[in-house]
Amino acid sequence: MDVRFVWMLCVLCLVITVRAFTQEGFKEVLLKQLGLSEVPKLHKRDLVDLVIPDHVKNKYISMLKRHRVKRRALPSLAGILRGIPGNAGEVLYSDTTTRQNLIFDMEGRIPKNSEVTMAELKLFKKPLDRANLPAKQSHRPVSNARVSVYWVQRQHDGTNRTSLIDSRLVPIRESGWKNFDVTQAVHYWLRNKRREPMFLEVWIEGERVGSHASEMAKAVRFTSQDPKDKALGKPELVLYTLDLEDYGGPGDCKEEAVPGKSTCCRQKHYISFRELAWTQYWIIEPAGYEAYRCSGGCLQPPSPLRRFSYGERACAMAESSPLPMMYLVKRGNRTEIEAAEFPNMITEKCSCVTDG
Repeated sequence: MDVRFVWMLCVLCLVITVRAFTQEGFKEVLLKQLGLSEVPKLHKRDLVDLVIPDHVKNKYISMLKRHRVKRRALPSLAGILRGIPGNAGEVLYSDTTTRQNLIFDMEGRIPKNSEVTMAELKLFKKPLDRANLPAKQSHRPVSNARVSVYWVQRQHDGTNRTSLIDSRLVPIRESGWKNFDVTQAVHYWLRNKRREPMFLEVWIEGERVGSHASEMAKAVRFTSQDPKDKALGKPELVLYTLDLEDYGGPGDCKEEAVPGKSTCCRQKHYISFRELAWTQYWIIEPAGYEAYRCSGGCLQPPSPLRRFSYGERACAMAESSPLPMMYLVKRGNRTEIEAAEFPNMITEKCSCVTDG
């Protein structure tokens, strides 16, 4: 059933993008195609103590980088954010992971009628203090630590939900600025529509499984937002934007498109996996995505052509791109995480097509 589900999910998300299916309609088609009477039962408890294997995380990250949203040329610098005064941002240590919380005030930072095309998190790695290195050396040398950046969504019940944004290996013995692509986190914050800061979490882990790699990773230190941290190079969030008046995407709708009354164009259409009750525990990453959809009307062929089997012209997707996803699968009593690339998930271009 797992392979059939994956195939149907990519097909049906295309359907939801093009035809704007309702949630119930989407669910009904999915169940019918899979021959199921109800949605497979996946609960929050299936996520308890569930660890994303390194090979799955690395596969997902490589797919994200390969299919990163195309950035348009000539972005302008919207601002460099350096944290909120009075909010230090904790640094927490555990046996295997160092977690550093970062807080950035976003309100009023993004110009009106503009689009964030790129956002970078810049972290300054402090020079290595050899006193932090483990005394016992392993026969397998460890040169790097894995640094991952998560967007943190504060829930109404007081809990947090995280979404993986970027991850890379950082040399343990090198110091200086390290950049991470957090464009997706800023888009999530914009989607959230809450008047609150943006919360990020930086995880520092061993480059591989094992206590020695974990101990070596603990030697990695970035400057924090704490005013008591006198080291130079505070964490920075750098935003790049485009003025949509000058560089708006060709073919994108300028306002709400009305079928039959406006020209065929690409309209924003966000799909939130967290808000669909039956996908919120099924799909681990991403939290949601901008799928876009085609809307508006098309000029119809003259009536003589219709006698020669030319059908009506309709606004439909002409080009699409894939979406990498991490999702849960049930195998007996076991719950596992897999990563896959789903084609036709994002509408890139709309055009008028003729039926027949």
